[in-house]
Amino acid sequence: MNSVWRHISALGTTLLVAAACTSPAAAPSPTPGMERIEHVVVIFQENRSFDSLYGFFPGANGIDGAGPAARQTDRAGAAYTALPRPIDNTKTPAVPDPRFPDGIANGPFDLAKYVPQTGRIGVPVHRFYQEQYQINGGRMDRFVAATDVGGLVMGYYDVRTLPMFEIARQFTVADNFFHGAFGGSFLNHIWLACACAPQWPGGAPAERMAVLDPSGALTKDGDVTPTGYVVNTAYTAQTPHPANVTGKQLLPPLDQPTIGDRLSAKNVSWAWYSGGWNDAIAGRPDPSFAFHHQPYAYFASYADGTSARAEHLKDEADFFAALGDGTLPAVSFVKPIASDSEHPRYADIARGQQHAADLIRAIQNSRHWRNTVVIVTYDENGGFWDHVAPPLVDQWGPGTRVPTLVISPFAKKAYVDHTRYDTTSVLKLIETRWGLAPLGQRDASADGLTGALEFR
Repeated sequence: MNSVWRHISALGTTLLVAAACTSPAAAPSPTPGMERIEHVVVIFQENRSFDSLYGFFPGANGIDGAGPAARQTDRAGAAYTALPRPIDNTKTPAVPDPRFPDGIANGPFDLAKYVPQTGRIGVPVHRFYQEQYQINGGRMDRFVAATDVGGLVMGYYDVRTLPMFEIARQFTVADNFFHGAFGGSFLNHIWLACACAPQWPGGAPAERMAVLDPSGALTKDGDVTPTGYVVNTAYTAQTPHPANVTGKQLLPPLDQPTIGDRLSAKNVSWAWYSGGWNDAIAGRPDPSFAFHHQPYAYFASYADGTSARAEHLKDEADFFAALGDGTLPAVSFVKPIASDSEHPRYADIARGQQHAADLIRAIQNSRHWRNTVVIVTYDENGGFWDHVAPPLVDQWGPGTRVPTLVISPFAKKAYVDHTRYDTTSVLKLIETRWGLAPLGQRDASADGLTGALEFR
């Protein structure tokens, strides 16, 4: 077991509690000119590390500067002579992917040589404890050792050949932006809502709990930490949730404050727009609808039948309608359905990138564009390798570096921003613009994307 994994896992109950969901009272001071922002739109894409997509973006800290982190080591610390053959876990049982040869060199490689941009690949493991092991104290050399898809995690697509490149090169690319919390989609979507890791109300089922030995090493994986925090996928007891998950396996409603609550308290309009939402709440979810990508559905404030749910939780189609009729709320979170989100298995990279580009073009063509800031970021790295070590801030993260774009008339043009950010930077921008109190210590101390914006 990696010593850093032991160290991070054993930081203790005091840190767990302190970092979870504290609520500093003071609202941040606004930046001069920020009042010109009338709309913030957050497009939340899926499962790509920075190097796996923007590793050759001009001017960015990319693959060419990876150094020793590009060479992966096994669990004993020995470098692989060649990458293990990629595994296709879209099939049951998982099999070696015949599209890839044996003997791919130990290091990052171009996926497009083997799988076109319109093809689909397997889904690497991306879980709370496993990501910490992969990071390996900042050496970033255990991504292959702790995955279930072999050398696939070292593959990249070159954004310079994809639909988002022309947009990215015109505005700001943040190349030092990390996803909010270690692990997967559940915790990182919750993080975008509350900047916190939720506890399981009333205590989680024993079989869902992770087990650590006295040194802090993981001996049994689980969805809930030994101290009761939900860090891997769980489904809400509210709707929608998978029909085959029932009873005590469903997470009771959460009561932590959210950025949505803060906005509502100040009478600032907002909505979470999710692809496939209307079908899901009608009981006919699309096969690629991800129930755990709907963070506000987990909170008691947005329970089934409440006016808050009807007002704030909407379908992605409603976002396009709001652009067209001039009713876009002040803050919009746009969550594409998995088949449009770049998520491996469910989406090919070309389709997901094109959907993001279509969203941005729709915003640019609307009456709202001149006063809007669009942030395109990713929930997490999806288990894919990146060479930049995340800072060790607290028990929860941040996790691996992910691509983030700031697109706006107020964004710096043709610019690469090297400022350190994470997912809570998005919350900090919203809090600063509308004078909202922070949700916890992480967003209170975050930089609200100040390096990406200028007001002339």
